[in-house]
Amino acid sequence: MPALDTQTKVAVVGAGAMGSGIAQVAAQAGHQVYLHDQREGAAEAGRDGIAKQLQRRVDKGKMQQQELDDVIGRIHPVAKLDDVADAGLVIEAIIEDLQIKRQLLASLEDLCTADAILATNTSSISVTALGADMSKPERLVGMHFFNPAPLMALVEVVMGLATSKTVADTVHATATAWGKKPVYATSTPGFIVNRVARPFYAESLRLLQEQATDAATLDAIIREAGQFRMGAFELTDLIGHDVNYAVTSSVFNSYYQDPRFLPSLIQKELVEAGRLGRKSGQGFYPYGESAEKPQPKTEPAHQSDESVIIAEGNPGVAAPLLERLKAAGLTIIERDGPGQIRFGDAVLALTDGRMATERAACEGVANLVLFDLAFDYSKASRLALAPADQASDAAVSCACALLQKAGIEVSLIADRPGLVIMRTVAMLANEAADAALHGVATVADIDLAMKAGLNYPDGPLSWSDRLGAGHVFKVLTNIQTSYAEDRYRPALLLRKNAFAQKGFYS
Repeated sequence: MPALDTQTKVAVVGAGAMGSGIAQVAAQAGHQVYLHDQREGAAEAGRDGIAKQLQRRVDKGKMQQQELDDVIGRIHPVAKLDDVADAGLVIEAIIEDLQIKRQLLASLEDLCTADAILATNTSSISVTALGADMSKPERLVGMHFFNPAPLMALVEVVMGLATSKTVADTVHATATAWGKKPVYATSTPGFIVNRVARPFYAESLRLLQEQATDAATLDAIIREAGQFRMGAFELTDLIGHDVNYAVTSSVFNSYYQDPRFLPSLIQKELVEAGRLGRKSGQGFYPYGESAEKPQPKTEPAHQSDESVIIAEGNPGVAAPLLERLKAAGLTIIERDGPGQIRFGDAVLALTDGRMATERAACEGVANLVLFDLAFDYSKASRLALAPADQASDAAVSCACALLQKAGIEVSLIADRPGLVIMRTVAMLANEAADAALHGVATVADIDLAMKAGLNYPDGPLSWSDRLGAGHVFKVLTNIQTSYAEDRYRPALLLRKNAFAQKGFYS
């Protein structure tokens, strides 16, 4: 279906930060835009806020004054809902309340022409439920923007049970014409992003609760090894713990208390204490002019005169790490084996989901030190290491020294299943695979949503493929065995692909 012509008028109901942002996007795309809010003066304030934002771009030479004037000239604050009656697309961006949204949609149905598309920007309410009382629910579609709407590329085009495919396709094409990256999703709790992203927060929170290490160190590992923009604790402080905890609780309850979505007691405590993050001045980190952010735990320099590495077997995804060590001047001797690296007293191996202590006992390798996954070992500036309880101090020192020779900072963490990046990525891939299996979205759209909506370095299913067929399934199986919890059960599609020895993009 073609996109809506720019001659089509667009209305946005709700002039808060999100509604104003959507109005700006539509106006910049060339549409005349009605901006309405029931609060007196809110629509005018929304337009003025847009003008201030764009003026900064003009002042920096990133936008021409005439372009700013044209955009603002296309945004029309209107005092009455009746004034949006001739709009061809109406997007509601009001409070997240089912009944209030239903009342608004009923009014819009009466006001607007029969062929007008009604869209909801809801992030958590079922589009099916919103349309249940409409006379023509086929004209209702989710058009979920991400904040700030002018900057974030993703738009989730959400189809309820009754949503017309023609309507969804038109909105998808229109979002593309507006410079966005739209994805299709069915109306299930959390849609794509708010569902699939839950493990990103949950695994760091779980590791903190288990005292694997502190928040600053976990965040540093997520950023510097995983190449995520922010760690889970930085991000939840930014979002607000009241908001993030509420979303997690909503998804948890919507899926009938599935343990995969279990909320964190640590985050609950923060909310109850009023430590909501940046907006309250205290979350996991303190904020304010005099606040000092805690620094991650980094191992001091470890000395080793060793210069020879013995690489036993295929290093798999960690192959770039060996190349990096070779470039640092170390000699590598390759021989057959189980995929381990021997250096001095240490035997290093990529985590497979088991604890180092368990694996050392099973494999008869006392001085085992596990290293974590990295998005790109050739660029990672930090890696997490977890030594087995059986490992000697000399072995741990050798393992640290080896990575430090390659210019990699080392964070020693307590021995926990899957370490940090590996278990986080495995759980993200697990949730994404389950969403794909249930038809929430296609594999490609799920990966696109996570990259465009949350700036992930790769989509979780693409990342799973890069680790190799069956790898994530093996990791999750081992983690589930360690915890004996249904939370870590591998998705059926991961299991099937593992036995078929194929990836999601095969």
